[in-house]
Amino acid sequence: MNIYLEKLGLIQWITELNDSTIIEKLKKFRAENSLSTDWWDEISTEAKESIEKGLNDIREGGVHSHQSVRKTYEKYL
Repeated sequence: MNIYLEKLGLIQWITELNDSTIIEKLKKFRAENSLSTDWWDEISTEAKESIEKGLNDIREGGVHSHQSVRKTYEKYL
């Protein structure tokens, strides 16, 4: 697939559109899929707080590697 030719085909199709409902759907699609949308802005406050808590745990050394935990609990596995 030649992406350049595909884009040109879409541009031509859009310029010939007279159906306002399709144009509105395209505008909505564009807005919802904009590269400027950051996932951080989309998640809940609780999720943000949880992520920040995890990052603080890492900074403060309050985490353990998988290997060290596995070694500690291998007798129970």
